[in-house]
Amino acid sequence: MRFFRTASALLLCAALAPLATADEGMWMPQQVPQLAERLKALGFTGDPAQFADLTGFPMGAVVSLGGCTASFVSDEGLIVTNHHCVQGALQYNSTPERNLMIDGFLAKTREEELPVGPGSRVYVTTSVTDVTAEIRGKLPPKIADAALDRLLERRVKARVAACEQGGGKRCVVAAFFGGRNYFEIARMEIRDVRLVYAPAAGIGNFGGETDNWRFPRHTGDWSFYRAYVAKDGSTATFSKENVPFKPKHRLRVSPKGASPGEVVFVAGYPGRTQRHLTFEEVREVVNWQLPRSIKLAEEQIALLEEISKGDKALALKAAGRLRGLNNGYTNQRGVLEGLTRGGALALKEKAQQDLLAWIAADPARTAKYGGALDTLAKMQAESEKTRDRDAWLGGIFSSSTYLSAARTLHRLSIERGKKDDLEREAGYQQRDWGRLKEGQERMQRTLDPRLDRATFRWALLHVAGLPAEQRIAPIDAAAGLTPGMAKADAEKAIDGWLDKLYAGTKMGELEFRMGLFEKPAKEVAASTDSFVALAVALHPMLEARQEAGRARDGAYARVRPVYMDALIEQAGGLVAPDANSTLRVTYGVVKGVDGKDGLWLKPQTTLKGIEQKHTGEGEFDAPDVQLHAIQELRSGKTTPYLDPKLGDVPLNFLSTVDTTGGNSGSPTLNAKGEVVGLLFDGTYDSVSSNYLYEPVGTRSIHVDSRYMLWTMTEVDGASHLVEEMNR
Repeated sequence: MRFFRTASALLLCAALAPLATADEGMWMPQQVPQLAERLKALGFTGDPAQFADLTGFPMGAVVSLGGCTASFVSDEGLIVTNHHCVQGALQYNSTPERNLMIDGFLAKTREEELPVGPGSRVYVTTSVTDVTAEIRGKLPPKIADAALDRLLERRVKARVAACEQGGGKRCVVAAFFGGRNYFEIARMEIRDVRLVYAPAAGIGNFGGETDNWRFPRHTGDWSFYRAYVAKDGSTATFSKENVPFKPKHRLRVSPKGASPGEVVFVAGYPGRTQRHLTFEEVREVVNWQLPRSIKLAEEQIALLEEISKGDKALALKAAGRLRGLNNGYTNQRGVLEGLTRGGALALKEKAQQDLLAWIAADPARTAKYGGALDTLAKMQAESEKTRDRDAWLGGIFSSSTYLSAARTLHRLSIERGKKDDLEREAGYQQRDWGRLKEGQERMQRTLDPRLDRATFRWALLHVAGLPAEQRIAPIDAAAGLTPGMAKADAEKAIDGWLDKLYAGTKMGELEFRMGLFEKPAKEVAASTDSFVALAVALHPMLEARQEAGRARDGAYARVRPVYMDALIEQAGGLVAPDANSTLRVTYGVVKGVDGKDGLWLKPQTTLKGIEQKHTGEGEFDAPDVQLHAIQELRSGKTTPYLDPKLGDVPLNFLSTVDTTGGNSGSPTLNAKGEVVGLLFDGTYDSVSSNYLYEPVGTRSIHVDSRYMLWTMTEVDGASHLVEEMNR
């Protein structure tokens, strides 16, 4: 086992900063032992060191799904995660006649379990190694910014290649504290993943978008996968000959759930936070990024709902994208409101002014850190000059799956032609080729020219309105657009061009796309397919943007670590790095929160809330079988999952743990390391903590293990899975 062979002095300092914000921090596992006094103050009597051992209990049971978190809960590879984390698998296996996204799914036998789809993975973290010296050591002092970025990237790729030798692993070298530290993370890669059980939408998504990011909540947000491997225990793609994976560690699901005041831990893979951004960077988020993103989400949601109305097949293909847009839209509105109300942005500015004053108060600190913030402010101002064009240059690809696929295949042909794999762009190295193929296979289930054209047209109308100094020239030339063009004229030009574009392509055909995988760059560039030709025409502009990005990233690689050194020293040493999709631990207590004026939100909800909210239609349509089970409970039927204090089965609960996107599906653990719930959401009033932590009102929402177990046994007929988890 390789586990932190080296340690950064400031990252793992012995000094503990004063407890200013009780539960803030998505901590690296090796930092948890240093939190012993804080945990003791909350009433935790266990050993914090257990969280630092990634191959031991309980951390060895916590896995990543590549966007969500999950955990092993049986010796036969059974995995529990959130219902909303398996929507892609449900969509992949659905038809208009058998819509699993609505009806749910339960495999009564192993043979009935369904492949999740191409590209699905389970990642088991096996080791973490500090490689800061290998990545940042002995850098040439006068190297240009773009060259510095390339050098750092090459060193990262070399470490990853060495880590992945022998196969069966997927490694990453992740940057922490803005590139101040680097850690190599090795993960076992399980490639045969199957859907076992997901409750109906009336349970798993009860409340829908109305309740999303809100509390009180009554959502049964859980589902189950199973991991399979070859008979010899090695990773393998789907095969009927594969056998369930036997994890070294699994978690026990508690039939007692969580209670108010109880200390709980969440172990998982939080995606991204930006708490260490400068004031100028956060101001850009508030003034431009979030308002823009919210507006565009509104437009796309309306467009997709309109075009798929009355067409079940088209609605099924659009469902995943719509759910993602709605989720992000609500989240971003909450973030923006949180950052603009109560002077949050002003607090960020004051914190930065305090940092500057602290630096200026000591000549030694001035020598080390002086000028870093000024440099970052100038870089931020420079990036804002072309922000609209840069955003839409990426936006046109995300709006059209046809164009995105053409770009991927063209870029792949260029990168495959390079003899040195370390010189290939990240995402197009030999290690990525199989995953790129799987991506093309998976997208076929949701591909439709009507959807693609509608969203691409929407993006192009925005591109048509770009100012003269920020035009996307290849689009202008192809569509016949000019700066300042009247909207009606732009629409006519775009519609005429799109007629030709979609008539001249085969990008909707999987066989055609797969045929481009092995072709050399010259042959792909000479393709007469209209979307491939467009991707080729846009390539030089993309290359220029990438080169500018390299220079910017290289400059950040010089100054951002200096800025982070200052923040860490000012804080007294122990600081949680921003989330970056690596394994973290956070802790807190089960606790309610003040809501609107005069309103106290209790920490728990119960089945009674389903009875009160059920309308029989839309987002509040609980299944009849569940309502019947509730009535049986009310008539005196006994259940071990009843909370004696509540007199009912608990559904969801609030805690003060610090989480973000990517933590979805994370096991919520008690002091014994038992699963008392699953983390599935944050609250609307505290999602802005991604940028500025709010110590009083920040809460996370969990589904109580008792609701899961009660539903499995009394509603969905999944008692065989409960028995498996209890073995």
